[in-house]
Formats: sequence, C-alpha cells, structure tokens
Amino acid sequence: MSHETALVLDAVTLTHGDGEDTVTALDDVHLSVEPGELVAVVGPSGSGKSSLLAVGGALVRPTRGTVRVAGTDLGDLDARRLTRLRRDLIGFVFQSANLLPALTAVDQLRLPLTFGRRQDARDPATLLAEVGMSHRATKRPHQLSGGERQRVGIARALVTRPRLLLVDEPTAALDRQRSQEIVGLLAREAHEHGVATVMVTHDHDVLHHCDRVLEMADGILGTHVPVPRP
Repeated sequence: MSHETALVLDAVTLTHGDGEDTVTALDDVHLSVEPGELVAVVGPSGSGKSSLLAVGGALVRPTRGTVRVAGTDLGDLDARRLTRLRRDLIGFVFQSANLLPALTAVDQLRLPLTFGRRQDARDPATLLAEVGMSHRATKRPHQLSGGERQRVGIARALVTRPRLLLVDEPTAALDRQRSQEIVGLLAREAHEHGVATVMVTHDHDVLHHCDRVLEMADGILGTHVPVPRP
C-alpha cells in the first residue's frame, strides 16, 4: 500500500460563465484523502458534489487552485498525460453506470485490463460475484436493471485496483440491503487494499461504513459531520 496522499485539492475554485452570469461550482475547496480512506461527501443537489469529483478525477480543470493525484500536479500535465493518469490511477463510478452497449457484464470488466499490464488486477469473474452479479455475467446492459448496471459499473471501476476511486451516488438504484453490501465492498477495498475513495451520496443509511463525512453547500466543502454508527 502506498502512503503517498492519494488526492489533494488546494484552494480549488471552479467557475462557469463570466461577468454577471458567473456561477461558482467550487469555492476555495481544500481536501486531502489518504490511501485506505473512504470519505463521503453529502449535501443538497447543486451544491457542487459532482463538480468536486470531476475536478478531482482530472475530467475538468479548475479555474484556480491545485489538484494532485498520488503526488502528481495535474496542472503540469497535457491532455495525453492526463488521459494516461486517469487510466492508470483513477477509477470512476458514475450515476448512469456508462456501460458499453455491445459488451456483456464480464466483458465490461475485461476491457480495462486490455489497456496495459496490471499485475495486481482483480479477476473479473470473482469481482462480479462479490457484487452479486455472477449469474448475469453474460448479459448486456439492455438486459440488466438499473441497479444491476450500477453494480457492474462499480465492479468495472474496481477491477484495475485504482489508487483513487471516485463514486457518484452508488446506491441510487439499489435497495437497502444491496446498498449496504455495495458500500461495504467499497469500504473493504479502501481498508484492505488502500484504495482512497471519495463517495458522493444522499444515502445516510450507508455513512457508518465511511471514515469521514464532509458536508457541501453552495460550492463550499464544509465541516466534518459525525460518522453515524449502525
């Protein structure tokens, strides 16, 4: 397990538009996430949570401030090197899963492994079993429910053992039992394999799995919220 800080946001601001039409999505955000941590970010819709993930995951460059992933300053990288960093170090779980229509569930997991040698990669079939999807391994996205697609998306993000995992509402399409199982899996990946994880969620029932809970409002990442106990 690496002990280098996985994600650092230092005085990060993100704005859209200009003049009177300027909208501030992130306002002087400071965040540090260590290997092995599962950090939840809660807050109302439109508070900047998804923008936080986009900037931390090198999908959007901030207007001001510094973003570092595993010690690398993203501001120093061109588009090609940013793409390589995302591929090698970051896993994403999007609300809509973003599965490829032509691929079966197990092939969704095999595809990322073709982009470079990963000595520590997870076995796709084993990982599908861990998210309760082994019986649907040969099904394509249109044959899966929303919750099943989300579970495949989570497994796909984990298969390369990323250093940083960014997760946007992983339980939105899941029932309570499956939500607990999925966030429990994210916690195990963090604690046992050192995957630094930032999870945006509205689901307060899963927060007891997390090491820290941070509240966001109006683009400002605020104070810690006490972690509830089950």
